[in-house]
Amino acid sequence: GFLSKLLAEDIESINKSQAEAVQATGSAWWQWLNYGIQPQVMPRLIGLSLYRLDINFRESAVVGLVGAGGIGATLNTAFDRYEYDTAAAILILIIGIVMLSEYISGYIRAGVQ
Repeated sequence: GFLSKLLAEDIESINKSQAEAVQATGSAWWQWLNYGIQPQVMPRLIGLSLYRLDINFRESAVVGLVGAGGIGATLNTAFDRYEYDTAAAILILIIGIVMLSEYISGYIRAGVQ
């Protein structure tokens, strides 16, 4: 859905001269795609993919709170049983994973650009 729309907009806004230069060499369509378009779109694709991964993890915790299972269900069970130390540990784990994923995605984005 939304990820595809953003990626399509990026493909439409690429530098056409680079793609035309690759095509002018008589390259096949897959070479044109691989050397003319992909290098321009790849940083944005990686950034959008990491962003979506981060959103999916955060949403899984929230959806689990309402009964879908996963780490959110474990957190909900800890709250229901008044095990606040366990709930705090789960929250710290969620925050740690989110912070780690932000660090890794920032490192990958810096390496790609």
